[in-house]
Amino acid sequence: MKSTLSDRQAIWAFVLGCVAVTIGVVAHLPMFAMARAMNYRLAGMPMDAPMLVGMGLIVAGTLVAAWGLLPRDVAAQRAAAADIVVAAPEDAALSPAHWRLMAVLVVALVIDVMKPASLGFTVPGMVAEYGVPKKTVSLVPFFALAGTVTGSVLWGWIADLYGRKATILLSAVMFVGTSICGAMPSLAWNIAMCFMMGAAAGGMLPVTYALLAEMMPSRHRGWSLVLVGGLGAVGGYFAASGISAMLQPIFGWRILWLSNLPTGLTLVLLGGLIPESAKFLLARGRVAEAEAVMRRFGATARRGAAVVAARDRSHPLTGLHLHGKLAALSICALSWGLINFGLLLWLPADLVAKGYSVGVSSRLLAESALIAFPTVFVAALLYSRWSTKWALATMIALTLAGLLLVLRLELAGSGSPVWPVALLIVGTNGIIAIVLPYAAESFPLRVRARATGWVAACTKAGGLLAQALTISGIALSMGTASLLAMIPTALSLALIVWFGRETRGRDLRELDG
Repeated sequence: MKSTLSDRQAIWAFVLGCVAVTIGVVAHLPMFAMARAMNYRLAGMPMDAPMLVGMGLIVAGTLVAAWGLLPRDVAAQRAAAADIVVAAPEDAALSPAHWRLMAVLVVALVIDVMKPASLGFTVPGMVAEYGVPKKTVSLVPFFALAGTVTGSVLWGWIADLYGRKATILLSAVMFVGTSICGAMPSLAWNIAMCFMMGAAAGGMLPVTYALLAEMMPSRHRGWSLVLVGGLGAVGGYFAASGISAMLQPIFGWRILWLSNLPTGLTLVLLGGLIPESAKFLLARGRVAEAEAVMRRFGATARRGAAVVAARDRSHPLTGLHLHGKLAALSICALSWGLINFGLLLWLPADLVAKGYSVGVSSRLLAESALIAFPTVFVAALLYSRWSTKWALATMIALTLAGLLLVLRLELAGSGSPVWPVALLIVGTNGIIAIVLPYAAESFPLRVRARATGWVAACTKAGGLLAQALTISGIALSMGTASLLAMIPTALSLALIVWFGRETRGRDLRELDG
């Protein structure tokens, strides 16, 4: 069988691009190493010639790699893909291929999530090194989140154009390139590179969900999406906090960005274990390869009239049911963004301000993430065996409990943050693991993509709002921030209870009939 990366413009160009990007990143390392005597502080230092050449190699290498992966005759492929639906039968059993795919995608998501999760651990170092106020440093996470919004839009289109596997590989190449953020001597360059990092990371979760939706049997789709997304989120936060605890006291905050080099290359190598989308292969006319992939995963394909008939049987929600359900999930997603990219993002800096060292605060947060890790399996079990609606409501309630404990910790002025933060991580990771699969299962076919895309956008919008408040100069204590976050969180819980519908074991075409 031909390689799933055949039928591209030039695979050698992709390999050449990867090598160029890697060399470009390595060219930045001597300047970082020379700053050892200054505790790896580079602020104000001029860029030397190898760094400038390296930046050129990264840009050129990324473009060459993207061209090399581009399929031939794209227009014919897009036309052919319009009426193809690939899905596994309802009651198909899970095979070793399914478990391998889930394991690989969990690792890919861990690598992906640890990039934005590292933002909070770099803030204290950036404030100290650049000598700027917190509101100025807030531009870094603000533009990183803006990059994820941009990436969420672009990568969905790119995945249809390039195929799922090639999209993940191209995202990994960008991860490698953005590791030079750790060698940038100015805050402005850090902001620019963090935008690119966000753009690279923004589409990984949608692409992963799309690949799983095509490969997983319908009976197992819900819990597998929750499990993969939840493990990726918790694992990414644990990896970021663990690397910060071990390496930041030695190499400074910049090492968190430079770690994108080995992790990005690891993701490129993992690409060899990811199957190409059967829908993409069918659209390319590679029927034998598509059938081999579908046999491995027990999937089938439908074309033309079958797809149209399925569309005609679905009925979009209208009126109060549509707007109530959409409002419930949107406010839930917005609350998650406020907490994850607001409260949790600034928590490391707040702990340092309270007298904890960088290593101690990172270790406390790593312990919290470790406590939260087993709850992902509980969330997947609740979602698949108990109730999709009440599993989401439970995670929102746990988040509310975490916010209350953070408020109590702030008012008391003493105590360990491990359990309050652990509850927040448990709740928020449970929410992000459940809310998008639940949204996809809560709306009929004609509005499903738009509704799910809107909910996904709200998760980023919450983070942008939190950073905009800080940039505007509004300084909120952890207690005030947790109190304000409780309002939309409690509102989303009430709306989910009122408008949420049970989707476990239901035919999605009949949910709102």
